[in-house]
Amino acid sequence: MTTHSSLMCLTALCCLWPVAHARADQRPAASIGEIARVVDEQLDRALAKEGVQPAPPADEANLLRRLSLDLIGRIPTTPELQSWLAERSPEKRAQWIDRLTASPEFLAHQVNELDALLMYGTKGSLQEYLTVALREGRHWDRIFTDLMLAREDGSGLKGADQFLKVRIKDTDRLTNDVSMLFFGVNISCTQCHDHPLVDEWKQDHFYGLKSFFVRSFDNGGFLAEREYGVVSYKTPKGEDRAATLMFVSGTKPREPAAAEPSNDEKKAEMARFKEWAKQKVAPPAPKFSRRALLAELALRPGENRFFARSIVNRLWYRLMGYGLVMPLDQLRSENTASHPELLDWLSRDLIANGYDLTRTIRGLVLSKAYARSSQWTNGERPKAELFAVAQVRPLSPLQLAASLHVATTDPEFLATTEDPAEASRRVTSIVNQSRSLAPLFDMPQGDFQVGTTEPLLFSNGERIASELLSAGSGRLVGRLKQLSSSSEQLDTAYAAVLSRRPETSESELLAKYLDQRRPRPVEGLQQVVWALLSSAEFRFNY
Repeated sequence: MTTHSSLMCLTALCCLWPVAHARADQRPAASIGEIARVVDEQLDRALAKEGVQPAPPADEANLLRRLSLDLIGRIPTTPELQSWLAERSPEKRAQWIDRLTASPEFLAHQVNELDALLMYGTKGSLQEYLTVALREGRHWDRIFTDLMLAREDGSGLKGADQFLKVRIKDTDRLTNDVSMLFFGVNISCTQCHDHPLVDEWKQDHFYGLKSFFVRSFDNGGFLAEREYGVVSYKTPKGEDRAATLMFVSGTKPREPAAAEPSNDEKKAEMARFKEWAKQKVAPPAPKFSRRALLAELALRPGENRFFARSIVNRLWYRLMGYGLVMPLDQLRSENTASHPELLDWLSRDLIANGYDLTRTIRGLVLSKAYARSSQWTNGERPKAELFAVAQVRPLSPLQLAASLHVATTDPEFLATTEDPAEASRRVTSIVNQSRSLAPLFDMPQGDFQVGTTEPLLFSNGERIASELLSAGSGRLVGRLKQLSSSSEQLDTAYAAVLSRRPETSESELLAKYLDQRRPRPVEGLQQVVWALLSSAEFRFNY
C-alpha cells in the first residue's frame, strides 16, 4: 500500500507500574538509546544475512504522524506539525518522544491500549483502575498483581477487580485468558487432552493453572475466594484426576497443608458469605490465596520469562505491526522468535528496570527500524519478520475517532503561539468529545478488513456530516471557506487531515474540482474534506 492512497477516493469524488522483587537476573539499567541501538544492531545483522536492504527512513511529516498516533493516540495538529518541521536539532526525535510520553495524552492513550488488550471480548472496563495506576506510575508487574488480587480494600484499587469479575463465571475462559494475555501461551487446546502439536503443553498445565482460580467466585457483586476446593478432570483415557497447582513453566508450587472442611463447616462458611453479600460488603481475603500465589510465582526470578516476554512481544507488535513471535499467544519452544536474542535482551531489560513499559516504548520508537518508510518499491516486499519496511496498521476505534475530530477542528483554534497550555486543554477537550464516536468503528484484529458499516457511515451518516463537516466557527471547513485561493485551501486541508502537503497531481485535480463547484463553494470544500477523511491513507498508521 502506498502512503498517498487518497487519490482513489478523490478520483471517485470528482465524478463522486513497581512491586519490588528480588531479581537474580537484574543488571545495570540500559538507557532508551541503548534499547534503540540493540534493536537496530540485531535487526540490521539479520537483514545483512538475508541480503536485504531496508526501506529508507519515512519522511519527517509521516514520522510525526506515526509517533503521535502510537504515543498519544491521535494525529498531530497542524501547529504541532509546523513546529516539528521547523526544528533542526539532531536530538529532535528524542526530545519529541520525551515530550509526548510526558503528556497527559500519553497516559490516556496507554489506558486505552491496556484496557483494550485486557478486556477485549468482554463488557467490562479497567479504565478507572488503569487511569489511577498509570498516573501513580505503577509498572506492569504491579498492575498484574493488582488484577490477580482484585481487592477492594485499598486506595487506588477501585475497579481492579473487573478483570476477574467479568470472567469468574467461566473459569475455563479465565484460565486461558490469563495464560494468553500475561504469559503469551494459549492452552485452550489442553483442556481436553495433551497438546497434539506441542510436547511441552499437557492437560495438567491447563487444570494446574485453573486451580489458581477455582476457589474464586462472585459473591453478590464482590469477588470472593474460599480456602478450599480442588479441580477434578478426566483424562482422554477416562481416568479421574485431581489437579495440582502448576504454572505454565511446569513448576508446581507448594501451598500450606489444609484439611478439607466438613460439610457443616462448608455450610457455615457459605452462610457467612451470604451475609456479606446481603450487607453489600466485600468478604475478607482468605488466610491463603491461590491467586496471590500465582501473582508471586509469575514474577519470581527464573519463572518471570513468560511474563516479560509476553508483554515485550505485544508492545513490539503494537508499535511495529508484527510480533517477534507470531501468533502472539504462541510463545513456545517450537515457535521460535524471528529474532530470539533480541526478544531475550528486551525481556531481561524490562525485568531489570522494574517492568517499566514506558521505557521500553520510548526505546522502541527511537530506533531506526521504527522510523522506516512503509513504502517498498524495490521488487517483492520482504518478509514481515525482517522488519525491513514499516507495516501498515489500522487505527483503533479511539484513535480513529480522536483523529477525525482533531482533523476537522479549525487549525487556528489549536494554535500554540499564545498559550500552549490552553492549546493542550483544547485538544484534550476535543479528544474527550470524540469518544462517543468510537463505538461506531470495529476494533482491528488479525488481518483487518474494513467492513461495510464504516463506508456506509461515512457515506450516509448524519453524524459525520454534522460533527465533522460543519462550516461553522471553530471547524476546518469554516476556516477553509475564509481562504481566498484553492491552493491555500488544499494546503490547509491536507495538513490538518493527512499531515502533509498535497502532491502536484492532487492539487491540480482538486483545484479543478473546486473550480467546478464555485457556485456552491462550501459544498465543494466539504466534499474534499470528506474524501480525505474517508481515504485509506487517513484510516491507517503507516
